[in-house]
Amino acid sequence: MLAERMELLTKRPQGTLFPPAQNRAAWEALPADDRMDMETFIAKWRGTSYPMLLLSDYAAFVRTGSRAQCETPYFARRRKLIAAVLDVCLHGESADLSPVEDGLWCICEETTWAISAHANLTAAHPFPISGESILDLFAAQTAMVLSFTLTLLGDWLDSSLRQRVTAEIQRRAIDPFLHRNTDWWMGFTRKDLCNWTPWIVSNVMFSARCLLDDPLPVYRRACGMLDAYLRCIPADGGCDEGAAYWNMAAGSLLDCLELMAEAGLTCWDEPKLRNMLRFPLLMSLGNGYFANFADCDARPVMYGERLQRAGELIGDAALTAMGQNLRGQPTDCIGDVPHFSRLLQRLFHPVGAGQPAGDTQDTLLPDLQVRIIRRNGWTLCIKGGHNGESHNHNDVGSLMVYVDGHPLLVDAGNMVYTAKTFSDARYTLWNCRSMYHNVPLIGGFEQCAGAEYAARNFRTLPDGASLDMAGAYPAEAGVLSAIRGALVTPDGVQIADEITLQAPEAVTFTMLAREKPEIRPDGIEFAHARMEIRPMLAAAVEEILVTDARMAKNWHGSLWRIALTAEAGRHQRLTIKIGRNNFANQE
Repeated sequence: MLAERMELLTKRPQGTLFPPAQNRAAWEALPADDRMDMETFIAKWRGTSYPMLLLSDYAAFVRTGSRAQCETPYFARRRKLIAAVLDVCLHGESADLSPVEDGLWCICEETTWAISAHANLTAAHPFPISGESILDLFAAQTAMVLSFTLTLLGDWLDSSLRQRVTAEIQRRAIDPFLHRNTDWWMGFTRKDLCNWTPWIVSNVMFSARCLLDDPLPVYRRACGMLDAYLRCIPADGGCDEGAAYWNMAAGSLLDCLELMAEAGLTCWDEPKLRNMLRFPLLMSLGNGYFANFADCDARPVMYGERLQRAGELIGDAALTAMGQNLRGQPTDCIGDVPHFSRLLQRLFHPVGAGQPAGDTQDTLLPDLQVRIIRRNGWTLCIKGGHNGESHNHNDVGSLMVYVDGHPLLVDAGNMVYTAKTFSDARYTLWNCRSMYHNVPLIGGFEQCAGAEYAARNFRTLPDGASLDMAGAYPAEAGVLSAIRGALVTPDGVQIADEITLQAPEAVTFTMLAREKPEIRPDGIEFAHARMEIRPMLAAAVEEILVTDARMAKNWHGSLWRIALTAEAGRHQRLTIKIGRNNFANQE
């Protein structure tokens, strides 16, 4: 897609992407609310020291499994630097430059800009001591943060310090990008790419745009890498990592494409690209919730400005309106990871005239096998797919049900990343296992991980979808078929499961609920809904206290695992009808 248009990259960019601090009129014209948000952020960091980043903080990844021990001081350094830069930009030369200088020097002195989880550490070699620069997600992001610092402050910074920072960016980011082919995310040695590719490429391109007289060689090099990534994306534009990862996947691709458009290459008419950019719109469940399969937060911080910009570029009014409604505060962009470019984009891209959000139509992503139906306040989401997806959870056939914006049947989503998260121990984490998703436990067997464990016969229905979940279970479970149909009815949602086994086995139909369930003789009652279950089975309820800090941002308090167990048999059927609860409609 891009490499075939590479000869269009002929225009060397001029000027800076964002107004430098010396442009007092631009910074003083920012809206009062945005200035107040940044002043609060600056005040939080003013007078604090840059935290130590100890060798033992890196080693903790292999010694205790903690990523946070390294990432907490690592990201704090970068946030404090951004706060110091914003202080100068907002207040001009009267601001203290020394926190900026200290931050630049501090970060330049780091042995590696990679975080511990990406620094190739082992029990035998737990320290990041290597002669070769590691260009991971956050080394590239660090290069971007430092590059924008240099261009925003310009000659207000000492020339020798600028030279040192520029040399470090060149050595750690730009040179490896241009001259190395061995990094897996580049697409030369591996074909199964993910958000790493556009995320890293975008930040290296930003660095080149800021620092190089001619960034076009970097842009041209990026074309092949991004094409390799695009070949991994299905035609429907679905991101199997979830809507939250749009920020760093298609959202970062958008960054790359805007830089290339400035240099003469445009491709906004490409259908796959347009589908990728519209993906969050299709995955919205309303009230700030998104369909959160895989390692996706249920209520992620979406970069509204990027969604708005995507909508403007492809002429999609609904996407533009979604972005406008989700713009949030400028410093929201650096709450998870310090994505300085997103903060600057949020500041200097006007919100524009407000547009009505409109009603999102039903969603069908045939390649990703996701179907979302929205009717009369009811939202049903069901997925097929396979269990070898990026950031996979074992969840073939799982579903979500929302009523009037309230989550009823949910996906627990993501937790704080540790050494286990992307290791052979991933499926010891409860949130990744099928028994904590809305799928059956058959003869004591859970679904298995791997692309070969997949849905069969995923079919679209006018008001829902159906599929066979049997292929997601191990052969020894003896599942001949496990047909699930789910649809929105005039009165609510209906789920029907029919399972046929080689030999009689007990089946536990599991559901993960947001609201506390009350078991009744013929079903289950919740605050906002009621389930009629036929036949009513032996029911058990497990309260799951949400103690993980990341998950708690989405599901504060508790989740509830419901287990409906049928006695052993070769044929198992269950029908669940969900309607509004008109008698206990309280939070």
